[in-house]
Amino acid sequence: MSISQRLMGEVGAILAFAAMATTAFGGSYFEKDGAALRGYDPVGYFTENKPVKGSPAYQVAHKGSMFHFASQANRDLFKADPARYAPQYDGYCAYGTAAGYKAAIDPAAYSIVDGKLYLNYNADIQKKWRADIPGYIAKADKNWPTVVTQTKVYD
Repeated sequence: MSISQRLMGEVGAILAFAAMATTAFGGSYFEKDGAALRGYDPVGYFTENKPVKGSPAYQVAHKGSMFHFASQANRDLFKADPARYAPQYDGYCAYGTAAGYKAAIDPAAYSIVDGKLYLNYNADIQKKWRADIPGYIAKADKNWPTVVTQTKVYD
């Protein structure tokens, strides 16, 4: 095998690995089964004051992640102003971010603070989060530039 053939094979292997990594990690938001926020509608938290399951029939890509919505109206609201509706810390657990790591979320464990959506790992973590929301937001904001680069997600 010539050096150029060997080099081409190595480049091909690297490109294949990069493609798998991109597929495995998806977009920038927390995803499960190819949908951001486990398929829940981020707008529903604001318009209905509760988690609302979205539908693939009403979806939009944002920052490389696919968001599902309960209605065309919610999808249109999100498309018009994603910064208003998208969850903080790319939809990862806000408490985990405050502690310095990425963690999955339970769509039912959420808080809206100053017009921003924060999600938590589960109800027990949400209870801890609620004990000092301003303090945890300050820690999470400080940690996010480092946490966002992590590839491991605690589920």
